[in-house]
Amino acid sequence: MRRSSEHTKTLILAAARDRFGKAGYDRATIRAIAADAGIDPSMVMRYFGSKEELFAAAAHFDLELPDVHSVARGDVGRRLVAHFLDRWERDEALVVLLRAAGTNAVAAQKMADIFSTQLLPAVTAAGGADPQRRAGLIATQMLGLALCRYVLALPPVTTMSCDEIERWLGPTVQRYLTGL
Repeated sequence: MRRSSEHTKTLILAAARDRFGKAGYDRATIRAIAADAGIDPSMVMRYFGSKEELFAAAAHFDLELPDVHSVARGDVGRRLVAHFLDRWERDEALVVLLRAAGTNAVAAQKMADIFSTQLLPAVTAAGGADPQRRAGLIATQMLGLALCRYVLALPPVTTMSCDEIERWLGPTVQRYLTGL
């Protein structure tokens, strides 16, 4: 029986999600994903080009943004920084996607989509003018922090405690969020 290309892509993505979820990015291989999908590894490469592109296509990330309505308005920035730090610290896959985004257009688009579809509504809900610009500026801080701390391992940033980072970046994110 011959499969359509869309059906084959669906099989590959399902196998990739499962394999990346169970084995992690580094231990998941194109061969294993292809075997799970019941296809030849060359088909994975044909449809996705590389492991990074497959990962970006298969990845679904929930930033799990907190409901900040119960947080004092002046503490929202620090609370968001704390949340993002926690999210980066406990999700290796998000760091992998960030690494890939630096060199891979598909991964970069995936990262942009994550931030625009999840962060923008939270910023919009906070009120104020130009939520897209404010969400973009918050993303610069959170992605820049993640790049420096988890990808580049910049010593001044890696040696700071989470509390120190919250104190330093919280007011900046607060200003972007609320204008306070």
